Amino acid sequence: MTTAAALGPSVDVPPDVVDRARRGDQEAFAAVIRHYDPGLRALAYRLLGDRDLMDDALQEAYVKAFRGLPRFRGRSRLGTWLYRIVYNACLDELKRPGRRRSVPYEDVEESPGPWADPGEAVARRADLAEALTRLAPEERAAVLLVDAQGFDYREAARILDVPEGTVASRLSRARAGLRSHLGGQAA
Repeated sequence: MTTAAALGPSVDVPPDVVDRARRGDQEAFAAVIRHYDPGLRALAYRLLGDRDLMDDALQEAYVKAFRGLPRFRGRSRLGTWLYRIVYNACLDELKRPGRRRSVPYEDVEESPGPWADPGEAVARRADLAEALTRLAPEERAAVLLVDAQGFDYREAARILDVPEGTVASRLSRARAGLRSHLGGQAA
């Protein structure tokens, strides 16, 4: 099965697989999770900045999704529903006392051109990772969903449970913050 991350957020799981998962078929549910896991894992890691916290949040989210799937009525795409559950689980993790909120620079994706100096590329990744950690979690989530994962404003708004205008304003603030921290470089 092809992953959602490889095809972008517009590709969904076949309806027959969702129906089987909704009826409690664990193999079908596993197929759903395999489909969305790369994107959900990327969002959780970049929001939490710690693999153990990410695993905790994803485990909690996947259990909630399995239990809640029989009530899923399809008013939104399944992927949107799953991203919302993972986002909420991440926010819960961030609210717990003593949780780390940084993103290691080695996990911020950037593909330098073949002419780029490797040292400069590493420095830029470190700067970007640092700039991301300075954003509020809500702003970071908006940037990650729209700019990194390719969701449109409408889908990001559904995931974040805010109006589209709020996504736009969070993106505007986040991008300005990134530009400011990166010294006016393109963010």
